[in-house]
Amino acid sequence: MITDYFLDSEGIDWNRSLATWRWLLPAKFTVWLANPFAELFLVVPDGSVHMLEVNGGILRKVAESRDDFCTKIDDGNNANEWLMIPLVDRMIAAGFTLQPGQCYGFKISPVLGGEYDVENCAPIQVWDYLGANGAFHEKIQNLPDGASVKIEVVD
Repeated sequence: MITDYFLDSEGIDWNRSLATWRWLLPAKFTVWLANPFAELFLVVPDGSVHMLEVNGGILRKVAESRDDFCTKIDDGNNANEWLMIPLVDRMIAAGFTLQPGQCYGFKISPVLGGEYDVENCAPIQVWDYLGANGAFHEKIQNLPDGASVKIEVVD
């Protein structure tokens, strides 16, 4: 069932979780849906649906309305791509289940060469994952593809 590929967002403080994404997000929006990797589908005041691609650090329009989204998700490979169905299936088959407030996250970001595979993923708190990714993508947003990045981990 397709609803198995949506994150249970009950109890998630989206305001807190998205604080580091304010640089990219529109002034007004509603979090409508999220996939298990915390990539979000936002509805803006004109009714259009935009996808916050947390792992790529981009926001893109995917549908003119919620109804249009419901139609488009069945087109081609959209469901697999938008909801990350194949990787979610592999995570579940490997025994990784999500607790309330968790999403799946990449240990090494795909923009840094991390693979889209089970070995590079683990359950993590949604606010931690979104917070870290928002800050990271804000810092690298103007770097050209292939630029070297030095990451310093601080306690």
